[in-house]
Amino acid sequence: MIRIRFAAEDFARVRFAARPAPVQELNAAFMMMFRGGDEPLFGRWRRRVTRSLPDAVEPLGDLVPAGDPPLFLDVLGETLTEGLDLMAAAPPELVRTELERVYAGRPSPAWIRGLHRGGTDAWRILHRAQRTAFETVLAPVWPLVQDLHRAEFTRHALTVAEHGVGAALPALVPGTRLHEGVWEWAAPVEREITLAGRGLVLLPTFHWTGHPLVQDLPDRPVAVTYAAGPGLPLVPDVTTGTDASLATVLGRTRLELLRTLADAHTTTALARRLGVSNATASAHASALRGAGLITTARAGRAVLHRRTALGALLVGERG
Repeated sequence: MIRIRFAAEDFARVRFAARPAPVQELNAAFMMMFRGGDEPLFGRWRRRVTRSLPDAVEPLGDLVPAGDPPLFLDVLGETLTEGLDLMAAAPPELVRTELERVYAGRPSPAWIRGLHRGGTDAWRILHRAQRTAFETVLAPVWPLVQDLHRAEFTRHALTVAEHGVGAALPALVPGTRLHEGVWEWAAPVEREITLAGRGLVLLPTFHWTGHPLVQDLPDRPVAVTYAAGPGLPLVPDVTTGTDASLATVLGRTRLELLRTLADAHTTTALARRLGVSNATASAHASALRGAGLITTARAGRAVLHRRTALGALLVGERG
């Protein structure tokens, strides 16, 4: 069982990662590869990906001799370069401790010993392997990952707006529960984490089907990476786009309203544009405003609605 303890003020420090994290998504994909199991669709995906991996990726296998990766690989970062820089900035004692943990009682390759010493050549080998792996495994499906992440972001924002953070956490990750300030779920290990004001970051992954993964590093927010995909491996020719993903979460009317509000509209103008009643337009605007996707301001006797920068981000336009 994993338990994350919240004080009252910790709920105000829960945030959703605005964009997918390339390094963490890559970690999830490789964990899925090493995990094995009997999922028939992911089994075919594993075989296809394994056959396509260049030799330069082999060092990543060295990092997980028993299928348990070192914690310094767990970084966020909105770009691959940012993620690799965060990894290289890990405290040397953390890198050494984690390598010693995963290689306890096992002989290690020469480059791993170099990484343990902090050698620049070893870090160069690791970063080359990760860049090559990303280009091979994730780059072909990255636009789809971004679309799915935006839809998941919106789902969470609407749940928080309508029901609060306390309801949003277990709704986001099925099989978890929040009880008396403790968010918990079944896992192969026993862990208890106290947030103590550090904050919590929620990050969906679309290449993992197991229990939520927790990153708990000193002086950093706790990060929970959870499986948000459909249980199927992503393939480049999937035709689901941003509009379809967002419409599934928002509904077609709210999505059209959000697109319309690139320019300010009154409630009456919105209702006319969408072909709905004023009351219906007002209700949709209220839900989107609660999620931080639009703003509403009075202008004389009318009220004007306009899309926020977050709303623009979700529909793939500039605010």
